[in-house]
Amino acid sequence: MARRLPSLNALKAFEAAARHESFTRAADELSVTQGAVSHQVKALELELGIRLFDRERQKLSITRAGLSYLEVVRDAFDRIALGTQRIQHLSRAGALTVSTSPDFAAKWLVNRLGRFAETHPDIDLRISATMHHVDFAREDVDLAVRHGDGNWAGHDVVRLCSEQLFAVCSPKLHQRMREPSDVLKFPLLHLDDRKDWSEWLEAAGVVHAELSHGPVLNRASMVIDAAIDGQGVALARTTLAAWDLINGRLVRPFATALRLSKTYWIVCPKATSMLPKITTFRDWLLAEAADDVRRLDTLGP
Repeated sequence: MARRLPSLNALKAFEAAARHESFTRAADELSVTQGAVSHQVKALELELGIRLFDRERQKLSITRAGLSYLEVVRDAFDRIALGTQRIQHLSRAGALTVSTSPDFAAKWLVNRLGRFAETHPDIDLRISATMHHVDFAREDVDLAVRHGDGNWAGHDVVRLCSEQLFAVCSPKLHQRMREPSDVLKFPLLHLDDRKDWSEWLEAAGVVHAELSHGPVLNRASMVIDAAIDGQGVALARTTLAAWDLINGRLVRPFATALRLSKTYWIVCPKATSMLPKITTFRDWLLAEAADDVRRLDTLGP
């Protein structure tokens, strides 16, 4: 059987007026006019077929029937408020599953997870590192950090940062470099192919360079780790190199950089983009990335 319920606005007007014993103060609380409160209460009385207030010239007093109804309405409102609070807590807390690439997880995310856990202990964060772009409709994943051009139709997409590609090396190799051509004195660490080094050297004014020396690796995190270990000079993207640059394990020997059209994006379904636990994690990601920019700016070169 369908429930027969009065207007919620009428109930809110009645409850506020009864609590204040004043249409004027109820109107102030509800940010409406005194006439609107009076109209809502009158409509409720007509619907119920009973007088809820005695209206005298300078005084509003609640009737016995009004007091009885107030107990019901106030209890209902209290239950709704409590239920809302519980639902909001569930949406803030619980498991949050994040999908991202192995490189981003290893070189950017994992080093910072302790800080997130300290400030948000109610969120059970779960990281899935994979090259697979998840299907949110079919997989139990709340949010993804993807590398690309940001063109994922039908999703809520927020850019994490802008990126450049630049040379990095260990501090001990940096001491032996004076000009960009000096990188050729060391093994060049390549990602997938040798194209990026050719473009960087050209941008740095080094032409006809021999690029066949140095290993070719298929993971950016491997290239960066090899550079940290002093095995050669690497080209790294801003995001993946940031943690090691900030902490002194890597240095940028030269300012030359290639601007990249692709970068990292925070992606989730539009329908869930404003869930508190998702907005909390997204805001944290953006704050961490912004802090990287500030700290990298102080390093140079």
